[in-house]
Amino acid sequence: MATFEKGILGGFSGKVGNVVGSRWRGKNVMRSLPQRGSYVPTTKQEEQREKFKTVIGFLNPITEVLNAYFGSPQGDRSRANMATSYHLKNAVVSSPQGMVMDYEKVLISKGDLRGIDGGTVTAGAAQTLTLGWQDNSGQGKATATDVLMVVVYAPEIEAYYSNTAVATRDATTVTVNLPNYMATFQVQVWASFHKPETNYAAISTYMGTVAVL
Repeated sequence: MATFEKGILGGFSGKVGNVVGSRWRGKNVMRSLPQRGSYVPTTKQEEQREKFKTVIGFLNPITEVLNAYFGSPQGDRSRANMATSYHLKNAVVSSPQGMVMDYEKVLISKGDLRGIDGGTVTAGAAQTLTLGWQDNSGQGKATATDVLMVVVYAPEIEAYYSNTAVATRDATTVTVNLPNYMATFQVQVWASFHKPETNYAAISTYMGTVAVL
C-alpha cells in the first residue's frame, strides 16, 4: 500500500487496471489487487454446484411451460426462477451416479386450480400414450373446458415432448403421439390442467414411468 499527493488527476476511488484507489485516514491510498490463490471449494459447495447444474439442465428445455404456468411472479422473480428454487430444495437428490432428479417430486405447473384425480397412463402401439382421469368439473374452480397439458421426458436420451393443449377436462381420456425417437425408451410423464388463455393452472401430477412401444 502506498500514499500519494494529488496530481493532475487528483485522488481516485475504485479500480483502475490492477490498482485500487481509496481514502484512508485523510490520505489518498493506492494498493495493488490481491493475487488469486488456489481456491478449493468445500464438499458442500461442490454438492450445491452439482445440484444447480443438474436442475438447470433438466428444466431449461421446458422453460416456456414453467414461465407460463408455475405459480405467480414475485417481484423480479420469474416463474422459471421460482421453479428452479423449488426443484433445488425438493426434487434433486444425491445418488451413486451423482445428483439426479426425483421425478415424483418434479412439478411442471403450480397453482390453485383443481388438479388431476384418478390419473392413469399406458403405452400403446406406434409411440402412443393413453392418459385417463376423472372429470372433477365443478370442484373448486374446475370447469369442463379446462385444458390438459402433458410433459414427457426420456432420461436415457435427455429428450422432452410437451403439449399444453392436449384435451379438455371433461374428455377423461386422450391419446398422445410421441416422437419416433422415444420408441423403446422409458419415459417419465407429468400432466396438469390450466384455464385457456390464462396462466391459471393446477399443481401438476406425476403420472408415472412407462416404456414407449
